[in-house]
Amino acid sequence: MSGFTQVASYGRVDTGGLLSASPVIARAMTAQPARARAFYGYALGLAVMAETPTALLFDAGGTRLVLEKVAQVAPAAHACFGWAVADILATVRGLAARGVPTERQAGRMHDADGIWFAPTGEKTAWFRDPDGNLLTVTEFAGV
Repeated sequence: MSGFTQVASYGRVDTGGLLSASPVIARAMTAQPARARAFYGYALGLAVMAETPTALLFDAGGTRLVLEKVAQVAPAAHACFGWAVADILATVRGLAARGVPTERQAGRMHDADGIWFAPTGEKTAWFRDPDGNLLTVTEFAGV
C-alpha cells in the first residue's frame, strides 16, 4: 500500500484491514433519555431500534447510534459525530423548523442560516442535542 507508514507503537508491518469490513458504531452519552429519544427520533428523524435500561439505539442511515444512559454528561468541545447531507440548506432549515437551531463556531464566518463555507468547498453547520453534545451536518463539495 503506497503511503503506508508503520506506527512503531503498534508494531504492525502488514496493511490488513482488521476493521475495514466492520460497520462503525457511533456513541454519545445522555443523562436525559426521554428528551434524547424525542430529539433523535422526532427532530432528527432517526428510527428507534431499541431501548434498554442502559442505552437508546437508533438507526442513523445504516449506522448504529448508541446513546448510553449516564447520570451526568460532560459534552466535548468538539463535535462527536455528524451526517453527510446532499443539501445542507434544506437540512438546516428543516432542523430549524423542528426547533433545532444551528450553533456558530468562534473564528468562523457563517451565513444567515449558520452554515460555514470551508475553503475546500465543504459546507458545515453545528447544532447540539439536549445533553449538549455537539453534532454536525456537512455537504461535501463534488461528492
